[in-house]
Amino acid sequence: CVTKDLKGRSNDTLYFLTLLNQTVTCFEKYKQGNLTEVCKNCEVTYKGLNELYSGMEKNNTLCIDLEDAMNTTRKLWSKTFACSNPREETVPVIAVSSFMLFLPIIFYLSSFLHSEQKKRKLIHPKRAKSYTSLMNIQDKQS
Repeated sequence: CVTKDLKGRSNDTLYFLTLLNQTVTCFEKYKQGNLTEVCKNCEVTYKGLNELYSGMEKNNTLCIDLEDAMNTTRKLWSKTFACSNPREETVPVIAVSSFMLFLPIIFYLSSFLHSEQKKRKLIHPKRAKSYTSLMNIQDKQS
């Protein structure tokens, strides 16, 4: 977590450590009460830390100490305090999935309603009156 010229820590590292301390302090402050208070009151600092971490990850300015600290913080946030960040894309995914689920039902219902219903007509044979009378005729011939 030092600069390339080994003179000290980089500005990103110092800013990350500052946000990490603020987040952990917030966790400590609200963990004694109801755990939902941690989720409400520490959400802004946690999201800021998480966004900074993601940016550092893209810029390749992370070191193992920062990764370990972020993993510990994420574990506290999600498992210990049972906080979660709802994703924005869940509503469109559920809407599209529901539409795709009902599409076959709509198709078959519309094809049933728009097709002509044909009734079956039974045609009775006029030559032979019943099966038993046919058997009697065959018995007489043999």
